[in-house]
Amino acid sequence: MKANLGYKFYLMLMVLVSSLSAHAADDASALRDKYKRLTPQLNQNQFHRQLHLDSSESSSTIKGDIYAVVDYPFVTVNGSLNNALHGPDNWCDVLMLHLNTKYCDASPSGNTSVLKMGIGKKISASTANVYDLEFSYRPVVSTSEYFQVDLNADNGPLSTKDYRIVLEAVAIDKKRTFLHMTYSYSYGATGRLAMKTYLATIGRGKVGFTKMNDNSAQAEYIGGVRGVVERNTMRYYLAIDAYLNGLSVVPHNRLKQRLINWYNATEEYSRQLHEIEREEYMAMKYEQNQSDQVKE
Repeated sequence: MKANLGYKFYLMLMVLVSSLSAHAADDASALRDKYKRLTPQLNQNQFHRQLHLDSSESSSTIKGDIYAVVDYPFVTVNGSLNNALHGPDNWCDVLMLHLNTKYCDASPSGNTSVLKMGIGKKISASTANVYDLEFSYRPVVSTSEYFQVDLNADNGPLSTKDYRIVLEAVAIDKKRTFLHMTYSYSYGATGRLAMKTYLATIGRGKVGFTKMNDNSAQAEYIGGVRGVVERNTMRYYLAIDAYLNGLSVVPHNRLKQRLINWYNATEEYSRQLHEIEREEYMAMKYEQNQSDQVKE
């Protein structure tokens, strides 16, 4: 009897493994197909890098998607950002590059990990008056050529909710990886009012990356909430790229290299992303890093 139960369990496990493997293969194939379809846009665009950005807006949700080719082997990307042991801490290193992230602490919670993150004013290193976000970190699937990892936060400030950062990647060749990153969240009445207030005051005149006309001499870019999500999607993607680039230097120089890379990359798109000067950004991030070390 016990032998039969053991055999049935084994069969069920094999069916589950087979199903997950097939699903991962389908996802990898779909992402490769996306890479092929986007190749013209990846090779010729306003970003001067192999990158494509989309955004969308509904009555209660905004979403940005970035597709990009990065010059890092898949094994490097997978081992850094889809790693059950070190991935949460590495993601904190990524998220801390964003100028509005004031702290990020990773800790285990049951079968997953939690990233406790604070969002605050761009020019302050203080953790006072920050909005807290609690992301669950979940590696969804990982194979030798494809992975997906999800970061989800149920609740955010000002009635915002359902924050999601999703990263999936597939190997292109031995030296390059194709990434797809999604950043999205939903909002209620309070969040909608806060967004309108922001866009009417300090957010007035700020734009995203989607061109509203084809006149390169006087390009007009999308504003409003799609402009907001496009700017933040780009900032988070550039943080991923800066983090990966920093792996090539010795550990004690990585923070400096990543900060320089992130700031320099954002300044390539100063019309959309410039907020503070280099010295302010570097000083703020060094102070935050020292505060994190003291807490440890």
